[in-house]
Amino acid sequence: MKFIVEQNKNQRSIIINVIYGILILLCFFPFITPSIALILGILLSVVGIKQDKISKYTSLSLQVSIVLMGFGMNLSQVIRASESGFINTAISVFFVMLTGYLLGKLFRVDTKTGILISTGTAICGGSAIAAISPVINAKNYQISFALVIVFVLNAFALIVFPHIGHYFNMSQEVFGNWAAIAIHDTSSVVGAGAAYGAKALEIATTVKLIRALWIIPLSLIIAFAQKEKRKDKIKIPWFIAFFVLSIIIAYLFPAKAEIFKNLSWFGKKGMVIALLLIGSNISLSAIKKAGLRSFLLGLSLWLIISFSSFVALTTHL
Repeated sequence: MKFIVEQNKNQRSIIINVIYGILILLCFFPFITPSIALILGILLSVVGIKQDKISKYTSLSLQVSIVLMGFGMNLSQVIRASESGFINTAISVFFVMLTGYLLGKLFRVDTKTGILISTGTAICGGSAIAAISPVINAKNYQISFALVIVFVLNAFALIVFPHIGHYFNMSQEVFGNWAAIAIHDTSSVVGAGAAYGAKALEIATTVKLIRALWIIPLSLIIAFAQKEKRKDKIKIPWFIAFFVLSIIIAYLFPAKAEIFKNLSWFGKKGMVIALLLIGSNISLSAIKKAGLRSFLLGLSLWLIISFSSFVALTTHL
């Protein structure tokens, strides 16, 4: 009987390894988007298919992916973008983080989930959440729920924002700025901007790039803030330094552009794989416990930012 039980366990383990191997391989194909990967991971969790040996490397895979994605950024464009809108972006990021903190207290959302949702809203959605989560030692269910909220609102904004822009006769300049501020993920910003026009796409991409850069200082600020709460040694997010280094290396060696492009591609695919692992290792009971309040936080914060930025831009531009 014991032999049969052990044999069944081994067979189950082999089947689980095969399933994870196939899904990880599929993550390298374009039809598996970050949101689809997260959903697949959640489905694995729902049916009880977990691979703990792989899942424990989730945090490392997130960090490595962020570093590799840095090879796809253009330093010259980064500097120009920073010079053109640094102050406005700083004010916007501060406002979003402060509003998120206050709303988190109002809805009684746990601190780490609130930080992830606020960061994703303030900067660049899933990428920002992935970068900040290792800094604050976020749990898988906290990361998952923040990502789910971002993906849902992204999909809605990508479809609805261009229609709102046309309805109010927004210029391409105004719409580009609005999309970059009010839409979370860079990919959705690009999609909305492209749907509205070439000028809107150019402005939206540039402004979003400025916001994406705030991953670096915000990671450091949050790391120091977490140190004050824990009263122990500060956990320095060294991968952020390597992220900056990858941007510099890509700038210094333009002849290797094709190699850096491939490294950036691997970084993006690594992010997709990490989201699959995050989803597969969540606690559904924990999500149910924090779900409604967290969703209200994300939705309220997004609506406030969308409306306030719309009013500010249509009034002054």
